[in-house]
Amino acid sequence: MENKRIAVIRIRGETGLSKPLRDTLKMLRLYKKHNCVVISNTPVYIGMLEKVKESTTWGEISEEACKLLFEKRGRVANKQPLTEEYLKKQANLTFESFTKEFMTFKKEIKDVPGLKPFFKLLPPRQGFESKGIKIQYSLGGALGYRKDKINDLLKRML
Repeated sequence: MENKRIAVIRIRGETGLSKPLRDTLKMLRLYKKHNCVVISNTPVYIGMLEKVKESTTWGEISEEACKLLFEKRGRVANKQPLTEEYLKKQANLTFESFTKEFMTFKKEIKDVPGLKPFFKLLPPRQGFESKGIKIQYSLGGALGYRKDKINDLLKRML
């Protein structure tokens, strides 16, 4: 299995979800609609994604999209935005260097004290360009695995 980071975005809300699905979404730290997490591509996470595929979309995130995610939607304690100064002070890194090390698995989000492990996004500009949010991406919908097309969606949701 290729070692890449995966961006997971919750598309659908709580209504109608069974308790095991809600629990899995909580374990992924996807608490609300339009939240995003970046995880590693391991069999454990892939199993969790298969379980919640009716509520989420995911794909391999690019380094550029990951950097934008940290810059525009990264948050620290008290909902303050993540800044270059904060990164420099807490981890002695810039956005560029932190993103590079994060994408190569040398650093994790928890290595920056106070950095939230999830990102709150906006609804996508121009919508999900799909037949509906209840249909799998491979069939023209918004849910499920979308390979590297997740980067386009992420940029429209920042």
